[in-house]
Amino acid sequence: MLEMIKAVEAALYPIVCNINTYLSNYVLVFLLVGVGLWYSIQTKFVQVRCFGQGMKKVFGGLTLRGGKQTSGMTSFQALATAIAAQVGTGNIVGASGAILAGGPGAIFWMWVIAFLGMATIYAEATLAIKTRKVDEDGTIHGGPVYYITTAFKGGFGKFLAGFFAVAATLALGFMGSMVQSNSIGSTMNTAFGIPNWVTGLVLVAICAIIFIGGVQRLASVTEKIVPVMAGIFLVGGLVILGIRIQYIPATFAMIFKYAFQPQAIIGGAFGMALKEAISQGAKRGLFSNEAGMGSTPHAHAQANVKEPHEQGISAMIGVFIDTFIVLTLNALVIISTLYTADGPLAAGYTGAVTETINKTNLAQTAFGSVIGGNAGAMFVAVCLFFFAFSTVLSWNMFGRVNVTYLFGKKASLAYTIIALVFIFLGTLVSNDLVWELTDAFNYLMVLPNAIALFALTRMVKDSTQGLKK
Repeated sequence: MLEMIKAVEAALYPIVCNINTYLSNYVLVFLLVGVGLWYSIQTKFVQVRCFGQGMKKVFGGLTLRGGKQTSGMTSFQALATAIAAQVGTGNIVGASGAILAGGPGAIFWMWVIAFLGMATIYAEATLAIKTRKVDEDGTIHGGPVYYITTAFKGGFGKFLAGFFAVAATLALGFMGSMVQSNSIGSTMNTAFGIPNWVTGLVLVAICAIIFIGGVQRLASVTEKIVPVMAGIFLVGGLVILGIRIQYIPATFAMIFKYAFQPQAIIGGAFGMALKEAISQGAKRGLFSNEAGMGSTPHAHAQANVKEPHEQGISAMIGVFIDTFIVLTLNALVIISTLYTADGPLAAGYTGAVTETINKTNLAQTAFGSVIGGNAGAMFVAVCLFFFAFSTVLSWNMFGRVNVTYLFGKKASLAYTIIALVFIFLGTLVSNDLVWELTDAFNYLMVLPNAIALFALTRMVKDSTQGLKK
C-alpha cells in the first residue's frame, strides 16, 4: 500500500506545484493585498483605530471557563477556536518553509499581509455574524457560504457558495488535517522516536472523542488549550532570544534588508528573488493567519455578541496574536540562531546543509542549537503537537459546516469518519505533497471568499459607522 501511495505522490506532486506557483505568484498576492487594502481604506484603518478596543474586548474579562452555552459560543470561545485554527503548523513549519525559500525577508512580507489581513478578517467576522442562520433548536450555521449567497442571489451565488464549500471541506476537513497530523508525526518521530502510525492512531482516538461532542465540547477544549499552548511556546522562545540577545539587532536588520534585497541571501536575479520572497510571505502568511481565506468566519459566526463589530475587533486580535506574536517569535529564534554570522545558514540555504535541514526540522534545529539537540527537538515537538492538534479540531468543525450546507446534517457522521481516516493517513505520506495539496485548496477558497467580501463592502461599513475616532 505504501508503494502505491508513493507512486501517486510522484505523479501528482509536479502538477500541483505548477498550479500553486501560478496561483500564488499571479493571483493570491494581488487578491490578499487588494482585499486588505480595500477594507483598510473603507473602514478608515479599523485595525489601527480599534486595536485598543479589540485588546480590551479579548483580555478585559478573560476566563478559561466560559461555561456551556445554550447555543453557539462565548466571544472568547469563538476567538479561541479561530486562533486554534490559525496557530498551527503554519507558525512553525510554514514560517520555516517561507524563510528557507524566500529568505529572512519573507517575514517582513508576512507582517504586511497580516496588517492588511486584520482589516480583512474584521470584515469576515462581521459578515459571519450578520448573515448566520439559527435553527429552532438554537444550532447556529454561519460562514462564507452564507454571506456569499447574501451577496449574490440566484444560481451564481449558489455556484460560488458550492465551490467554496467543496474547497473548504477538502482544504480544512481533509487535506488540511493531513498537514497537521503529518507535522505531528514527523516531529514526534524525530524527538521521541515514536513510529508515525502510532502517533496517528493516538491522534485519531483523541480527535474522535472531541468531534463526537460537537461544538460545545470543542469550545470547552479550545478555550483552555489555546492560552496554555501559546504561553508555553512564548516562554520557550523568549528564553532563546534572551540567550541570543546580542544577535537581535542583526536579526531585525536581516528581515528588513532581505525583504528588499533577497537575492543576497537566496541567490538568483533580483526580480525573481523579490517575487519569491513576497510570494512565500504571502502564501505562508495566508496559511498562518488565514485572513481572507474564509476559514475562521465559521468560528466567529458562533459568537454570542450583541453587535457584529464586537466579534470583528476580536477577530483582528486573533491575527495579531498569530502573526505578530507567535509566528514572529518563531522567526526571530530561527534567524537569530541559524542565519546570524555564527549560524549554519549565514550564507543562505545552500550546499551540504540542505541535506540535513528542511522546513520540518528547521525550528527544532534552531531551538536545539541553544538548548541542545534533543531538548530542542522535544520542545518543538510538544508545542507543535498542541498547535497542530488544536488546528485539526477547529478545521474539522469548519469543514462540517460546509458539508452540512452541501448535504444536510445526515452527512455529518460520514464526514467525521472520512476526516479521521485523512488524519491517520497524514502521518504516513510525504510532507511536501501534503503541503502543496493544502495550498492548492486554500487558494481556491480565497477566490469566492474575496469576491463576496468586495461585494458586501456596504454591509461591513455599516458596522463601523458611529465608532469613536
